[in-house]
Amino acid sequence: MPTAIHRLIACSRKLKVAAASACVLTLTACVSTPTTPVRPASGANAAISCDALTARFSFAGTRLLSAQRVEAGQLKLPGIAQAMPEHCVIKGAMNERTGPIDGKPYAIGFEMRLPTAWNGRFFYQANGGLDGFQTPAYGDILGGGPASNGLLKGFAVISSDAGHAFDRSSAIGGATFALDPQARLDYGYNTVAQLTPMAKALIQTYYGKPPDTSYLVGTSNGGRHGFVAASRLPRDYNGILVSTPGYRLPLAAVAQVWDAQQFASIARPNPATGRPDLRTAFPPADMALVARSILTRCDALDGVADGMVADLQACQAAFNVERDIVSCAPGAPVAGTCLSAAQKSVMAKVLAGPKDKAGAAVYAGLPADPGIAGSDWANWKFVNSVGPRDAIALAFVFTTPPSSPTVMTGQGNTLIDYALSFNLETDLPKLRATSGAYRESAMSFMTPPDTGMRQFVAHGGKLLVFHGTADPVFSALDTIAWHDAFRGIHGAAADRHARLFLVPGMTHSRGGPATDQMDMVDALVAWVERGQAPNAVVAQARGPGSAVPNPEVPANWSPTRSRLLCPYPQVSRYAGRGDTESAASFTCTVR
Repeated sequence: MPTAIHRLIACSRKLKVAAASACVLTLTACVSTPTTPVRPASGANAAISCDALTARFSFAGTRLLSAQRVEAGQLKLPGIAQAMPEHCVIKGAMNERTGPIDGKPYAIGFEMRLPTAWNGRFFYQANGGLDGFQTPAYGDILGGGPASNGLLKGFAVISSDAGHAFDRSSAIGGATFALDPQARLDYGYNTVAQLTPMAKALIQTYYGKPPDTSYLVGTSNGGRHGFVAASRLPRDYNGILVSTPGYRLPLAAVAQVWDAQQFASIARPNPATGRPDLRTAFPPADMALVARSILTRCDALDGVADGMVADLQACQAAFNVERDIVSCAPGAPVAGTCLSAAQKSVMAKVLAGPKDKAGAAVYAGLPADPGIAGSDWANWKFVNSVGPRDAIALAFVFTTPPSSPTVMTGQGNTLIDYALSFNLETDLPKLRATSGAYRESAMSFMTPPDTGMRQFVAHGGKLLVFHGTADPVFSALDTIAWHDAFRGIHGAAADRHARLFLVPGMTHSRGGPATDQMDMVDALVAWVERGQAPNAVVAQARGPGSAVPNPEVPANWSPTRSRLLCPYPQVSRYAGRGDTESAASFTCTVR
């Protein structure tokens, strides 16, 4: 299927500078001089029928529930022009048991899709959020509106529910699993460890050979899974692709509720509940003013005023909330024309990030980026932070022991009450606590033991990371700090094993005023199997007329605007001539 924008070519420039002039819109990535590659994967056809799998396959603790053949052309997915190939879809369960504390059934539920014509590669699709669902194993290649997927490319793909099923009968829904100590570990790291050898054995049974190369791909919590796998399973995956990696997810959740507390301090009460309505702290018009103020100060720092902030670090140094946003004069302000002193104070605190009483950072602050005005930013900050995502995860999954369900049902308490009363001095230590049957803390089971990924590097592993600079929940600045530390550990070898690409304007995993459509799976395969490290990646906007349009692409952009994404710390800059809507007019330069 690959369209022109998904193909790879080699560029002649060295790693320090990617020549965008040599990388026209038909490219997906510029690649460097080959390093030592893994032997390229060799394809195969199914050796047995799909129907025979349930009887032929055996693996400890595993039960295949079904195996069904899907004919070529039978399955078509939104936004992807080509129908899915013939494949076998398998559903199964591992480690079925009854929870000793809550008496509920648990298992690692999984789905695999095995194409009849296989490319010799294994694709672990790491899911996101609190999991609890078996997302179809199509092999999401990440970004916005992907035009292909792993299954269509010929990968054998697995996905799972991470060891628990969403409990629709409970007020705390997706978090009830955290009452079970083993389910916590399965969610944190054990599911990937359990499923990986089983999936490879199933591939061996079906094709008569094991996978030649193995890849893990995920975003958000799935990105965290990628970091954890690189640390805990350093020999199991040749290449790992992650976006929006919440590798310090418990601390990011703390930042979310801390931010909610700042917004609550200036919000009006919700008449129906009496609790603060966080959306009133910064209505859309006021957030649009913040975005315009950021653009005024930072837009041209990359050589062209184009509605994007490509030089993130220069903007962090240049932009100041107090100086650069118009202050309201006494009287009734017009929405979207100024911010009050209280609004400015809150916005400055949120961008700076939470600090403990000693002034030490609890989690990274957030970048100043025009994507701050997007709907995704508002949803995470004003809704998810005090309810279905962050508050509930902190209360039941990330603090030890988990909270009582009365957080939701007792004496009128609600999750917003929990979020607004979360105390950094008394509650933050619970992220590192153990208690009774809960023998591992959240910071143990949720985070990579070695963020330097030393064994993964020693084994020759390749890690591609991309992160939207307007991500409201997992800060791109935190990922930058990780990458800086990684380079500090590995020195010159760092670029041979890990590369970080920042996506201006992109919010959580996709969307925002951004060029958020790209194919980094192909770039990762080229790096792992042909030794062609990506010097740049071309990303495209999804304006009107796209297969899956992004409503936040500004009307004054070309609907197919493209940009170079450059390996950090390089920055995409306008070359001074050429079409400003085209990636071919930009170069990757060292700041």
